[in-house]
Parts: sequence; structure tokens; C-alpha cells
Amino acid sequence: MGELVKRAFKYRFYPSPEQADQLNRTFGCVRKVYNLALEARTRAWAVDRERTTYVQTSAMLTEWKRTEDLAFLNEVSSVPLQQSLRHLQGAFAAFWDKRSRYPRFKSKRRSRASAEYTRSALRWRDGQLILAKMDTPLSIVWSRPLPDGAEPSTVTVSRDAAGRWFVSLLVEDPSVQPLPAVGSSVGVDAGIATLVTLSTGEKVANPKHERADRKKLAKAQRSLARKAKGSENRAKARVKVARVHARIADRRRDHLQKLTTRLVRENQTVVIEDLSVRNMLRNHSLARAISDAAWSDLRGMLEYKAAWYGRKVVAIDRWYPSSKTCSTCGRINTTMPLAVRSWTCPGCGAVHDRDVNAAKNILAAGLAER
Repeated sequence: MGELVKRAFKYRFYPSPEQADQLNRTFGCVRKVYNLALEARTRAWAVDRERTTYVQTSAMLTEWKRTEDLAFLNEVSSVPLQQSLRHLQGAFAAFWDKRSRYPRFKSKRRSRASAEYTRSALRWRDGQLILAKMDTPLSIVWSRPLPDGAEPSTVTVSRDAAGRWFVSLLVEDPSVQPLPAVGSSVGVDAGIATLVTLSTGEKVANPKHERADRKKLAKAQRSLARKAKGSENRAKARVKVARVHARIADRRRDHLQKLTTRLVRENQTVVIEDLSVRNMLRNHSLARAISDAAWSDLRGMLEYKAAWYGRKVVAIDRWYPSSKTCSTCGRINTTMPLAVRSWTCPGCGAVHDRDVNAAKNILAAGLAER
């Protein structure tokens, strides 16, 4: 048996007032340390053209704690603060490798409120979790069981904009094993009217979760706009807007999880297009629908599940003319307007559904690349 897969299990929990206060202070300190380190690293590069390492920022953290202005950093566990420096190091590594943009400062309102604890900063016993600087265990809603004998190596606590608290436990999961090999492969054409069309001819409808709640969202946003800035009522209205967004995101994620699990279980190879979603979002007439379809999330789920279960995901060139090519004879049309949903090949006379034809071509191109 190979190395066990590490898997995160996420649960809701309900902190006591004391726990909430401690965690909120920790979130603030994590954000402060991250921003201070980012500022120091940016200044060092701008002035001396020197790259700052994680070890150097860790030494800076020690010095910051000794100052009067930043003495409050000692009131929370040091582990989440160190972890924030590691995350910043990872963000810079991704930037240097040209996989991401330059790291940005974290804001109180827009950034995710979270803190990461490693084994040295938590106690796990008989299904109870106690974090550093706390005396009582978290009140976790165990919506699904952890693997037998699992002990978390890392715990991430977060609070979303809707005021919900979550704890994510990273554990080794022996149940995640490669699946028996199958002979089937599938091409996946992502869309808007139809979420995905498969090379088998199946079309998976787009639930359009954002559109379903658009009226409720618009009402909540109008209510927020009427509230005075800085008022308590505005804060309450902002939470109501966040709750609608959270409902949309939860339903969308649940749908994609079920779809991607089925595709990976039923096929040895899943072929997709290497779409540049960021560039596509610049089309303002389609940006809202593209965001609601969540193509990037779909691809991410397919890739990590394929790695878990011994499957393969192939991404073909985004410029491959999958829609304009006849999947029967290979003839490539010069144009194929988006409004054309079915067409007849002038070369061989085959009648094609636009999306099914594209999915078949995507599959053929992906299998040829293997």
C-alpha cells in the first residue's frame, strides 16, 4: 500500500463567547503579521533588490512581539502567526514561478478570516478538539464521521462573511484508494446553457444557482444600500447579503462535487479544455453566467479526485477548434457562430449537435495526447 492520502474534513461549529473572542483576535493577528511581512518583503525588494526568506520573516515576528505597539501579538497562539508566514512564502513561490499574481495585502472585510493550527497547537482526544489558548473543546457538529483512528495533523478554523464558523481537519484517509481500472474515457465540453456536455451525448443541465436566488440577493443588496455607512443596521444587512451568497455557493459546490465524483468513478480518463476563465470573465455580458457555472472549481475537483482514485485528467489546448471540427470526417469549418446549435457537415453530411460534437473532438484530441 502506498502513502495514505491526506484529506480535509470540514464541519460547522458553534464557539462560546470566549472562544469566539479568542479566535477573532487570532484572525486579526494573523492578518496583521501577514501584511507586515508582505510590506517588509516588498520594501526589501524595492530598495535593495533582495528576496526575503521565511526564516528572515520569522525573526522579524520575534522582534515585532517585543515592541510596545505589537505586544498584542503575544495574546494569541504563535503557531497560526508562523503559518501565515509560511503561506506568504508559498504565495511568493507561486509568483516567482509565474503561477500567480504578486501577493496582495489582506483586508478585514474582503479577506477570509482563518487561522491554521498544527499538532503543537492543538489537543485531540476522544473526538474532542482543544486549540491553543483555550480551555474547553470546540462544539463541533459531526455531520459525517472521520476515518477510524484519524488524528488531525492540521486544523484550520474560519469564519465566513455570513457569520458561520467552520473547522477543517486534515487527516490521513485509508478509504481513498485507486479504483479498479475501467476501459471508458469521456470528453467534457463546458458550457453555460448546459453545464457540461459529454462525448457520450449526455447533457448535464446548469442549475444556475445564482439566477435562482437573484431576486432574493437583489432585495438584500438594496436593503444594504439604504443603510447608513458604519451603522449597526448596515452590518446586519451585510450579513444578510452574505447569507444569500453562502447559500448559492453551498448549492453550487454540492452539485459540482456529485458530478465530478461520478465522472471520475465511471471513466479512466477525463478530457477537458484548458479554459482561461480569468480572461473570459472580461466579457461583461457573460461574466455573471460564467462565474455561476464555476468552471475552475469543476476542473479543480476533477484533478484532485483523479489523483486520489488513480484516474487521469487531460487538458487540451484552449485554441483547439473543437466546435468547428466535424467529429466524423475531421473537416474544419471556417466559422461557427455561437448561435448555431446544430449543423450539417458539408464534407460528409453528418448532422451534429454543436456541444456533443465538441465533446467528441475534445475526447479524441485528449486521447491522442496521451
